[in-house]
Amino acid sequence: MPIFQCVICCGQFLNRTLLVNELFANDFRIRMARKGNPYDNAVAESFIKTLKAEEVYLWEYRTMDDVQNRLPHFIENVYNRKRLHSALGYVPPMEFEEMFNLMKSCPATLTASV
Repeated sequence: MPIFQCVICCGQFLNRTLLVNELFANDFRIRMARKGNPYDNAVAESFIKTLKAEEVYLWEYRTMDDVQNRLPHFIENVYNRKRLHSALGYVPPMEFEEMFNLMKSCPATLTASV
């Protein structure tokens, strides 16, 4: 039984045969996104919108090396560490994870109501 799910968009840049074979080999369940329906993969669509608005449109990439050097910096140092995420209560993901781990490590205190 597959334990992961992958939504494949119909982009022409993908070598679908290699991708599909690799996904099957690693126990992914594959689901095709419907053409023209961004709601099938809303999380990825939202991320791409943010990536374009807060990074891509603000920089002048001249080469693929520029892209390969700059995008990981944006994802790791801006998107994951500094950018506020509404789904996390407007807290950056790294801060949210630290708070979660801190709460997880604290023993729960039970109180009796009288």
